[in-house]
Amino acid sequence: MKKITNKVLWIFAVGQFGWSLLSGIISSWMVYYYTGEGAVFGSAITAKPLFLSVTLFGLITAVGRLFDAVTDPLIAGWSDASSFKGGRRIPFMKVIAIPFAVITVGVFAFPATGSVIANDVILFITLMLFYLFMTIYCTPYNALIAELGDTQKNRINVSTYISFTYIAGLSVAYLLPNLAGLFTASLGAANAVRLAIAILAAVAAIAMLVPSFFIRERDYIHSEPVKTKAFSSLFKSFRNRQFRRFVYSDVIYFFAVTLFQTGLAFYITRLMHASESNTFLLTVVMTVVSLCLYPVVNRLAPKLGKKKIIIVGFFAYAAVFLVASLCREGLWWGYLIAVLAGIPMAILGILPQAVVADIAEADALTYGEQRSGMFFAARTFAMKLGQALSLLIFTSVTVSGTEFSYRMTAIIATVCCLVGAVLFFLYNESSIMQTIVSAGKPESEAPDGVSDAETSGADDTEAAP
Repeated sequence: MKKITNKVLWIFAVGQFGWSLLSGIISSWMVYYYTGEGAVFGSAITAKPLFLSVTLFGLITAVGRLFDAVTDPLIAGWSDASSFKGGRRIPFMKVIAIPFAVITVGVFAFPATGSVIANDVILFITLMLFYLFMTIYCTPYNALIAELGDTQKNRINVSTYISFTYIAGLSVAYLLPNLAGLFTASLGAANAVRLAIAILAAVAAIAMLVPSFFIRERDYIHSEPVKTKAFSSLFKSFRNRQFRRFVYSDVIYFFAVTLFQTGLAFYITRLMHASESNTFLLTVVMTVVSLCLYPVVNRLAPKLGKKKIIIVGFFAYAAVFLVASLCREGLWWGYLIAVLAGIPMAILGILPQAVVADIAEADALTYGEQRSGMFFAARTFAMKLGQALSLLIFTSVTVSGTEFSYRMTAIIATVCCLVGAVLFFLYNESSIMQTIVSAGKPESEAPDGVSDAETSGADDTEAAP
């Protein structure tokens, strides 16, 4: 096997830029352009609540998570059990990158018939395909985090690199209205938005194909196809006590962050009374602050352990959302939120992926099956579940369109982050690291703060429900 270098990890991280750009387009702008201040497609679909306060988007995303509950483990099981010449992961990424980009454009382009009901159905289908294609790319991609992160150092490094490209992709997604503005005069608002999305999707497709063509998976990873069937493998993953504890807090994390991402444009326009074009500028500020903190997180994680720093990240995000709930007129509120948000973005952008990689390795060392695809599929499902619940709550809470309704979304996010921090206190990092160390990894692989006494009696692979 060839040595896994930082160059390889950076090439791998480029793929994250691509899929986070596509995800950012949907999570940050779909609700805005269909129902918000910039609703250029508002007349195409059913905008009013369908029943009680449940909107079309809320219903679609709820049904979509039931769909994901089946497709996520199936794709993960297929990837874990595959024996393609190109590896267990790369072939999936290579095949789906372009369709994934195309369907992202389709979410905004295809619901354009003269019938609102037909457009509702088309939007439902395109979003289902978007989440399916996202699963087909992201589940194998995320599994490579554990497999390319063959040491603690490489796990932290690859998590750092993909966090950088994730934020970069999300930042470029926030550039959408600025890019669309270049074409509005000649094409009209709706077509300008569609063209801007098509340009960003093309960039994303190229980025997603970079690791597919420049990393030869079999040169770096020796893997045997997993024989356990998909749903049996999923149940095995959730029988891991430490993984369950991680997932509980992770769902809450994605729920809260998606509320913030979806609400940011509204906070700027409705609460700060500024232009939505400032969204990109504030995202740049968040990104710069976050990048400045990357070396700090990278250095502290091996010394203090990932758990303590992640808990700090939850509390920091809670503070950011609390400030967002209190903001008033003036863009300086946006700059304050952007600077504060850079702290948890650095922490929670890097370390959770490394935690899943740790759990997957400890599980493989215990049971002899490398099922990293299934562990990361479960995390992908947690991400999409959190995002779906967030969209359901956001569209339901803000259906009145009042300033208070938007403040309420930030208050909900604040409470959820506090709950997430409390739940993550239950995660036993020491037991995971002891399993890895006991299998022959160097002592330096464990965080400095983890002693033999702390790691005795490890229970990370406890099978009890």
